[in-house]
Amino acid sequence: MRSHTYVDSLGMPRIMARILDGKGLAKEIKEELQVQIENWVKQGNRAPSLRCIIVGEDPASHTYVRNKIQAAIDVGITAETIKYNDRLSQEELLAKIQSLNIDQEVDGILVQLPLPATMDERKICNAVAPEKDVDGFHIINVGQLCLDMPTMVPATALAVIEMLKRFKIETFGRNTVVVGRSKNVGMPIAMMLHSDRNHDSGLGMDATVTICHRYTPREQLEAFCTNADIIITATGVPKLIKANMIKPGATVIDVGITRITDEQGKTKLVGDVDYDEVIKIAGAVTPVPGGVGPMTVAMLMHNTYQAAQRIQKAKMQN
Repeated sequence: MRSHTYVDSLGMPRIMARILDGKGLAKEIKEELQVQIENWVKQGNRAPSLRCIIVGEDPASHTYVRNKIQAAIDVGITAETIKYNDRLSQEELLAKIQSLNIDQEVDGILVQLPLPATMDERKICNAVAPEKDVDGFHIINVGQLCLDMPTMVPATALAVIEMLKRFKIETFGRNTVVVGRSKNVGMPIAMMLHSDRNHDSGLGMDATVTICHRYTPREQLEAFCTNADIIITATGVPKLIKANMIKPGATVIDVGITRITDEQGKTKLVGDVDYDEVIKIAGAVTPVPGGVGPMTVAMLMHNTYQAAQRIQKAKMQN
């Protein structure tokens, strides 16, 4: 976590926002997990085991899966990629998932999205056994999250909550705007933010939450954001959040990530936030890349270890 100064239009030095370094925090969390997993194995347990299924040749998806596999290996999780071309039928994929569900050597199953248009993503996600659903997309896990019960939480949403906690961003009663309502990111973030921290999940943040989305009129979006102590945006719309929408000193968490081509014809990754300007107003902000992205991978490793522990505990009780 770091901050810098800049010179404003009047020539006066100003302090920029703290940079919430997700890459550094992810490294710290993975180091913690490595020690925990080493101790777990020393106690006589099998190393946690993860299987990542990918269908098709989307370059970005293959990059994401490689990063997940490498992170798993780094922390001591046994990991394997299962690759299929896009001619795979939905029935064949469901059969493979079922075989992994009953495989006692597998703790976590991840199906990389998006899937080919010929497949029903919801049906595929619900085919993964809830206890092995390290993505947290199964309807049972989503339902338990909404009821503040211990469950598998989608890794990106969990990454945001973990960053708020570890960087000591106060959320109790604070006005918080979540921009984006996807069922895998925006919705679970909002659920945890508004929940009571004394409930069973232990993930509640007691914030006052407003959810905005693509149909929120621009003037209302600006009004909500300028009143927010915390803004979390996950839309994939570059520079949606401008500096004039930021309350001075607010925390801005940018989950969005989009590949664009700049004026020089070079491609680069950007978030939802007009970073270069927002950093002059906000109190804290995440960069893109290097913010929520690395933390998502770290929390996926957390979920895999959690799955292994729960499965082992269930075996001992039977």
